[in-house]
Amino acid sequence: MLPFLEQKIKTMEKKFGLIGSTVSHSFSKSFFDEKFFREGLRDYHYDLYPLGNVEELKKLLEDNPELYGLNVTVPYKEKVIKLLSDIDSEAKKIGAVNVIKIQNGKLKGFNTDSDAFYETLEKWFPKLENASALLLGSGGSSKAVQQALRKLKIPFKVVSREEGKADLTYEALEKNGNLITDATLIINSTPLGMSPETNAMPSINYELLTSQHFVYDLIYNPARTMFLQKAEMRGATIKNGLEMLHIQAEKAWAIWNN
Repeated sequence: MLPFLEQKIKTMEKKFGLIGSTVSHSFSKSFFDEKFFREGLRDYHYDLYPLGNVEELKKLLEDNPELYGLNVTVPYKEKVIKLLSDIDSEAKKIGAVNVIKIQNGKLKGFNTDSDAFYETLEKWFPKLENASALLLGSGGSSKAVQQALRKLKIPFKVVSREEGKADLTYEALEKNGNLITDATLIINSTPLGMSPETNAMPSINYELLTSQHFVYDLIYNPARTMFLQKAEMRGATIKNGLEMLHIQAEKAWAIWNN
């Protein structure tokens, strides 16, 4: 092939992908592969990029100049901010980024998790008087959920393994069962239970769950985590994160193509 033709073909290619410490569980590649096929975007590709640490992003970008956009998953939604050239005002307010737009060598961070969670919760969770939420986890995904809960005016408490990182620890939650009993909505924003570690689950007293509870797990692979299975066995209404994944991915696509 003539060199100038080869160069032209290379410049037509557009690459996107997902960065995180573990990315093999993700449905993002199949989602975008199907989208690109459906829309006839033959020169568009989506790949999974596991990174040992967030600093490896620099080499990834050097090695892949065709990259136009990235999704970000655990544990880099907060850590990646220091490597950005710019950050959207809403993502800055949240304190976490799950979408990066790459343009002219500059990286701009966005958060589509929060709006996606907002949309799914607004449709699924009934408008109950005196509703309150218990949010398990205090990382980047949790920060996106917190912002959505504020917009929906649902009061919440955040639970973390580490003291001082949230409103209370799991130990404190264990000692005060009323916190679970009184919460209408319980949300798992941790990666506990995500494939391949499907036997893991947040350490709460599942016996306190009832048919009055709504339980949302941001994990979508597997579709029914142990967390959701335990809740369902107690009669709770459950939801996984698949719809949220699809909505945030479409919002990411809109950002990359704006």
